[in-house]
Amino acid sequence: MTTTTQHGEQTAYAHEHAPRLAFAERHPEFYKAMVGLEIAASKHVDPTLYELIKIRASQINNCGFCLDMHTKDALAAGETVQRIVQLSAWRESRHFYTERELAALGLTEAVTVLTDGFVPDEVYARAAEHFDETELAHLIGAITVINSWNRIGVSTRMAPGHYTPGMYKR
Repeated sequence: MTTTTQHGEQTAYAHEHAPRLAFAERHPEFYKAMVGLEIAASKHVDPTLYELIKIRASQINNCGFCLDMHTKDALAAGETVQRIVQLSAWRESRHFYTERELAALGLTEAVTVLTDGFVPDEVYARAAEHFDETELAHLIGAITVINSWNRIGVSTRMAPGHYTPGMYKR
C-alpha cells in the first residue's frame, strides 16, 4: 500500500499478510459458542472497563486484529485517545485511570500472562478490594474470553485495519 503525505511524499507500507484460515467458516459451531461466551462475558461489566481489558490483553498477546477492533470500539463509545495510548504503560500512567480500573488491569495482566503458573495473591486481593465476588467472576470471564479471541486471531493471522465499530453487533 502506498499513500501520499501532506507534503506530497509517497510512503510505501509493508504488504498486508493474508489470513491463514477463515476460522468462523471452518468451525462455525465453535465460533458460535465463542460469540455466546462473548455475550455472557460482556454482561455486568462496565462497557468502558470491558474495552480497556480487551485492549490490554490484546496488547500483551500481540493480537493486531483485536487491538484494531477494540480501540475503535472504545473510541466509538467515547473513550479518550490518551487513555488508550497510555494503556500499555498503565503503571506509569496511573493518574489516567480509576483505582477500580487499575485493579482490573492488574488482574487482566496476571490472568493473561500466567508466567508463575498462577495469579499472585496480592493482585487478586487488590481486585477483590474493588469488585465483589460476582463482579470478580464476571471480570475473570471477560479476561478469559478476550484471551481466547486473541489466540484465535493470532493463530489464524487475522489482519487488522478492516474493522469498523459495530461491525460484529451481537
